[in-house]
Amino acid sequence: LRSQKMAPAMSSVFASGKVAVITGASSGIGKAMATKFAGLGMTQFLVDVDAEELAATVEAVGKVGGKCTAVVADVADAAAMEGVAKKVFDEAGACHVLCNNAGVGKGGGPLTSIEAFRATIDVNAFGPIHGCLAFVPRMKASGEPGLVVNTGSKQGITAPPGNAAYNCSKAFLKTYTEALEHDLRTTTDTMKAALLIPGWVNSSIMLKSKRDQALKEGVPFDPDSVFFSEAKPQPGAWMPDQVVDFMLQELDLGRFYIVCPDNDVTRAVDNARMTWAMQDITEDRPPLSRWHPDYKDKFTAFLKDVVPPSSSSSS
Repeated sequence: LRSQKMAPAMSSVFASGKVAVITGASSGIGKAMATKFAGLGMTQFLVDVDAEELAATVEAVGKVGGKCTAVVADVADAAAMEGVAKKVFDEAGACHVLCNNAGVGKGGGPLTSIEAFRATIDVNAFGPIHGCLAFVPRMKASGEPGLVVNTGSKQGITAPPGNAAYNCSKAFLKTYTEALEHDLRTTTDTMKAALLIPGWVNSSIMLKSKRDQALKEGVPFDPDSVFFSEAKPQPGAWMPDQVVDFMLQELDLGRFYIVCPDNDVTRAVDNARMTWAMQDITEDRPPLSRWHPDYKDKFTAFLKDVVPPSSSSSS
């Protein structure tokens, strides 16, 4: 079910002399984007709140001969992102690729504190909106080809129990990015948007969230307590550079929804999970029926029926 098309070869904006802005550039997918784009000869502005780790990304970009400027800013701050956009256009005169990638893994259940909800939604949902409001009007006015990539999550589609705040933030972003793409395709022939939907990635999002929480509570933090990270990769997860390579491949194929597999889950399984989630509504099932005791076996049977044996994985 991959018929949604964008203009052909949108990854052509990832080229020498083009300008990219990446938020959440200090680690994970953002850092992998920065090093990949550097190898393509792009000029980059790298944005993050973590000045120390952002400096390490700048160093990594330099090692591959890339040109970049580090900008310490909080995407949750609309005025700060407006300042970033002004800096980019004042210094580089354009922005061809905007990657709203910054994200936090923290959150909680449906009755978690409003502070926890806001902290998650401010970064994961309003962060990309702040980026788009600051950059997209300038990008459109330039008349040059432009692309916005917002980093979503499969959890914003299938909403597994356990972190409602995070799921809500990514569902919010999915809907926003769909609306943005519709607006761009009806108001300009030079710009497009895409939704990057990673699978399981060996990133530092969980490590940083737990580290920040420990710092807030004034308790020691042990990095080994985190199940996975870039420094502690799990075999079932992709590395961040694999996500970026796949993203570029999918953009050249005209995809809006860039649904990444990983080493545990295939695209066929993802399609089945997403179909089942939507059918909770059309089939009048309980919400999140995939995890409901009365439907777990039915979901397993459904998965076996619709996913070829060579494309199966754990449910």
